[in-house]
Amino acid sequence: MSLRTVEMALATPGVDRDGNASRVPLGVGGYDEDFGAEHMLVNIGPQHPATHGVLRLVIELEGETVKRCIPHVGYLHSGFEKLGEYRHYNQIIPLTDRTDYLSPMANNVCLALAVEKLMALEVTERCEVLRVIACEMSRIISHLVWLGTTGIDLGAFTPFLWSFQERERIYNLQESWTGARLTTSLTRVGGMMADIPEGWEAGLRDFTRTFPDTLKEVDTMFTRNAIWIGRTQGVGALTADEAINYSLSGPMLRASGVDYDVRKDRPYLGYESYDFDVPIGEHGDIYDRYRIRLEEMWQSNRILEQALDRLQGLKGAPINVDDPRVILPPKSRAMSDMEAMIFHFKQVMEGVKPPAGEAYMGIENPKGELGYYFVSDGTAKPVRWRIRPPSFLNLASLPRMCEGALLSDVIAINASVDIVMGEVDR
Repeated sequence: MSLRTVEMALATPGVDRDGNASRVPLGVGGYDEDFGAEHMLVNIGPQHPATHGVLRLVIELEGETVKRCIPHVGYLHSGFEKLGEYRHYNQIIPLTDRTDYLSPMANNVCLALAVEKLMALEVTERCEVLRVIACEMSRIISHLVWLGTTGIDLGAFTPFLWSFQERERIYNLQESWTGARLTTSLTRVGGMMADIPEGWEAGLRDFTRTFPDTLKEVDTMFTRNAIWIGRTQGVGALTADEAINYSLSGPMLRASGVDYDVRKDRPYLGYESYDFDVPIGEHGDIYDRYRIRLEEMWQSNRILEQALDRLQGLKGAPINVDDPRVILPPKSRAMSDMEAMIFHFKQVMEGVKPPAGEAYMGIENPKGELGYYFVSDGTAKPVRWRIRPPSFLNLASLPRMCEGALLSDVIAINASVDIVMGEVDR
């Protein structure tokens, strides 16, 4: 062959140096003998806003149709679980802020509950109510981020502004309570880092009163919108059996028709005494996941109203257990009482020491069941800290949902999973 012929052959897909048709394994892209069509590999991410974090999706395409989707994770190198083995239990709380950083207060609550379960410790009633408020506020702001960003992914910008405006109102409440907007570090083993400030309840009541107006606007914009329906109904569907086999949880599981919510099936923080409904889907597609999350925000608003009513009867009640081996004494006492100063010193230097044993605590986080598993040897640092991250487990179903879909559907399907990479690459 002449040099020119070789150059032409090398420039022709599926042709080797001798000009003969070649067969490249589909794993690296190439020629499909069954369809007689060439496949293309496309990388989506890891540096792309539509992947919702540093997620890389390797898509194998036949034309516009997805033949295979391979998620690549591990770009964050967080190592939270290992870091936790070198810290006191209360020192681990800031790490939980940074896993699912869209619902930090709920993560804080889960860790405190796990250690308290290890210690067979019961917190005060006011502490329980405040933790319920923290969890439901987290659910709302997490779903609002999902709603706004998914709207942008599918071409709708206005609902993004609505959702982030409402999220900002809760962030202002978080900041006035904890001093931080994103990394709250709200809980302590046996209680809370601080009680809510004066006038805080009025701010939350104003939110619960007006927030449904925004939900109605979103419902009007999306639920019967022909474009939204066309992009979401029948796309990325999973049956109930598939959802269970993939160990899905949260809205992803309930959208497929599986009635499971940790707050109802394994109650904690007195959730069994609150009046709220658990929305269940039927078709397991993107549209059902949207309807589930939208309805969950309505229900969280109901729970917040009930929790605020309960706080009225708990004014002045303690938020921490009365045990100086677990909770720091008030600073005024630590500066004037020798015994209190000793307890303060031992707490800071030695930390809380649960008995030897193990405990698992799971809660209903916005993205699904978040679980913390601790193994204690009786010292102030855990031997093992293991996170059950709903984002990571839910992400496992992405290849199945993308098979046979169009390339443009991959963006919508990935958004419907509602992942946060801090939790995936824990």
